[in-house]
Amino acid sequence: MPELPEVETIARGLASRVTGDIIESVWLGEKPEPLKSAASEIVATLEKRRIAGVRRVGKHIVFDLVRNGTPDAMASETKRKDKRSANVRIDGSRSSRARLKVPSALSRKGASPSQAEWIVHLGMTGRMLVCRPEVEIEKHTHAIVTLASGRELRFVDPRRFGRLSVSPAFIAAGLEPLDIELQPFTGLFRGRKTPIKSALLNQKLLSGVGNIYADESLFRAGVRPRRRAASLTREDLKRLYVNLKEVLKEAIALGGSSVADYVDADGEEGFFQLQHRVYGREGEPCLTCKTLIKRVVIAGRSSHYCPKCQK
Repeated sequence: MPELPEVETIARGLASRVTGDIIESVWLGEKPEPLKSAASEIVATLEKRRIAGVRRVGKHIVFDLVRNGTPDAMASETKRKDKRSANVRIDGSRSSRARLKVPSALSRKGASPSQAEWIVHLGMTGRMLVCRPEVEIEKHTHAIVTLASGRELRFVDPRRFGRLSVSPAFIAAGLEPLDIELQPFTGLFRGRKTPIKSALLNQKLLSGVGNIYADESLFRAGVRPRRRAASLTREDLKRLYVNLKEVLKEAIALGGSSVADYVDADGEEGFFQLQHRVYGREGEPCLTCKTLIKRVVIAGRSSHYCPKCQK
């Protein structure tokens, strides 16, 4: 599953390519699993909106959308010159031209009609690609968003664990790991009897941390993944705080970790997997002390650590 660095990389790539463009039509496939919001709601919300920006919130990609003519939209007008008209497509066939006149749930709920957010969660194997329309459509493509520039945003997800939704204002449940200060960070683990690895993966505490970066951060901090969170001293937590941020920033700089299906918005792999010190290295010598790396299962998740370097 793409974690914080991978989602950040994809969001930055998308932002540089589609910010200021206008969504002219939306095609959604027949599979219901990827749609967290109703298909008609997604179409009604996205159609004719301008993409004011793309950002990451936790493990989610958030497209900030505005109506044409609003101040945010007019400010980015110069970024797009080519405008084309198209009709909505929402059934399983790309040739369908039936336009849906469905009021957005955003306006029904009393939210500002000029602003909305399109939220994409990539799940295990989801990808967001920017393509020219002549590029062959991959199998397992569940959404195609046609832009005024003539390009297409495509959501591809073979295992269908990804989700598409719309919201007036999306907020992640947990705190942002890159922004949190030391004191609230240490407070997250006070009194918690769960293993520190499980606590790091709890998205209600920290939003975006996943298996890879929890393992790598714990190794650098010298903390075993099975230790009870409440047992960590202030110094332990300070080291973990510093190293978690360090690992995430390094991974973002290298475009994330391509250990399975992950590629960025250009279809390129990341390089941080070349810097992994424990994750996926069971039975290999520790790069610091040469002790063999061990793997244990904690709450159903694999965890990798060095028995000598981590206490």
